[in-house]
Amino acid sequence: MQSKEVLELMVEACDDKRAAEIKVYDVKETSPVTDYFVICHGNSERQAQAISDEVRSVAHKNGLDINIEGQKQGKWILCDVGDVIVHIFLKTEREYYNLERLFKDSGDTIGG
Repeated sequence: MQSKEVLELMVEACDDKRAAEIKVYDVKETSPVTDYFVICHGNSERQAQAISDEVRSVAHKNGLDINIEGQKQGKWILCDVGDVIVHIFLKTEREYYNLERLFKDSGDTIGG
């Protein structure tokens, strides 16, 4: 599966669980480890965990390997799906770590 197809699946999985402010960053030119970063947040730990559960489910349904870190705590969950890395935050953690600053204006906002 092409990385763009994986990206579309992961964004859809986040959107299906109503992740807020989904942003996609194309990092193919600057990252040796992945092609895309997806950054979003949930409004509670439970919602963040539900988003990561959906990402895992979609990955497994499509035969994709996935590694997840931080799901138990639910404040910053990292889902590594190879060519796509999904960062799921609580809003306060997202504001604190502010990963978007690393990408300046290169991101596309997908959801509300």
